[in-house]
Amino acid sequence: MHDFSRFIRDIPDFPKAGIIFKDITPLIGNANAFHRVLDEFALRYQSEKIDVVAGTEARGFIFGTALAYRFGSGFVPIRKKGKLPYETHQAAYDLEYGQDTLEIHRDAFPKDSRVLISDDLLATGGTLAASVDLVERLEGKVVGIAVLIELLELKGREKVPNHDIFSLIKY
Repeated sequence: MHDFSRFIRDIPDFPKAGIIFKDITPLIGNANAFHRVLDEFALRYQSEKIDVVAGTEARGFIFGTALAYRFGSGFVPIRKKGKLPYETHQAAYDLEYGQDTLEIHRDAFPKDSRVLISDDLLATGGTLAASVDLVERLEGKVVGIAVLIELLELKGREKVPNHDIFSLIKY
């Protein structure tokens, strides 16, 4: 596996004081690095029959759509509340100061679809747990979770203990 961390830029105090934002734009702006990330994800899940890739807003769309193309599957967006135009299922999750809500269309994919969830970052696990909840409410089977970055000290994977999580960069 390649060391992709050199393409991640730390932005201190963004979006608020005390947060070090992991900026992925240098990585996705570098064709070679971006392609290698997609290659690593594709290699990891090549033996799975993936019917659909579900990407969590917004940076999960970047990797998710490319992976859906790569696997010959569909793409389903998991979006923040109020952004999807049709009937939705909702899942709330905790933020540092409050809550937020994710949504998925009620007809996003057929029952028993094999779903790969894609996102850029796994931190506390709230967003990921909500995404898993939404996929499972539609009776989809989560075959894997592909994230670019995992912040280990925040123990986000503990919120989805029975799922395969593959992260390429660990801090």
